[in-house]
Amino acid sequence: MSTKRKFTGVVYSTNPDFNYSSEQKNEQDTLPAAKQDLRVWLEKRAGGKMATIVKGFIGKEDDLDALGKLLKSKCSVGGTAKEGEIILQGDQREKVLAILLKENYKAKKAGS
Repeated sequence: MSTKRKFTGVVYSTNPDFNYSSEQKNEQDTLPAAKQDLRVWLEKRAGGKMATIVKGFIGKEDDLDALGKLLKSKCSVGGTAKEGEIILQGDQREKVLAILLKENYKAKKAGS
């Protein structure tokens, strides 16, 4: 059985001293909830649909996913968590803010 490596950007090198180094994300350690400074936004998405966006999360993707999952389940809506943001369907600002404050996050509304 052969194992395939995921090399990106290198096809071939004639350099005998070449050492391939893969690009790995340097994820920042997750700040404690009380030290997070989150902002809850409301944005109009394509098709005129509203979305609640939580911005400013500092930490690992796994922790962001866990917080996103908590918010989605408590608000009973769909959404996604990626690149430091949590996007929820609809106008959920009040619910999200209440949940974040209950979980000891430092959070407030932003935008209009």
